[in-house]
Amino acid sequence: MAGGYSTVLVGTDGSDSSYVAVERAAQIAAASGAKLVIACAFRPMDRREEERASEELGMDSYKVHGSSPADSVLNEAIGRAKLAGVTTVEIKPAEGDPVDVLLQIAGEVAANLIVVGNRGLNSLAGRLLGSVPANISHRATCDVLIAYTVSR
Repeated sequence: MAGGYSTVLVGTDGSDSSYVAVERAAQIAAASGAKLVIACAFRPMDRREEERASEELGMDSYKVHGSSPADSVLNEAIGRAKLAGVTTVEIKPAEGDPVDVLLQIAGEVAANLIVVGNRGLNSLAGRLLGSVPANISHRATCDVLIAYTVSR
């Protein structure tokens, strides 16, 4: 695809900001006929966290057993992507650090565009520790779009 994108990768963590990035990525993928890959990095709950969640959720405790912590986030992201007009969506839940996960998946799927939200770029923690968008923009080997994701 000359001049366009064939594979667009977007990361989501379930935040409103990341869903705005998913919608932007889906719009770009739809407009260029590209495949959209939605990634979600997670850290699994340890036994103590799972027990505490089960106690707090009561009858809904089944939601924390037997599924990836990313499942509900990715399902929501797929819905938003389809509303934005994308037809081909692949999901990639992966355990690990968000930056490392996104860059690894970008290589695996041969992404030629990575879309991330700008959350964290202007925070104190982001300035001291590095934010996901800043780290992705410095380490990616393809185009990166940092979507402006003001709360609506």
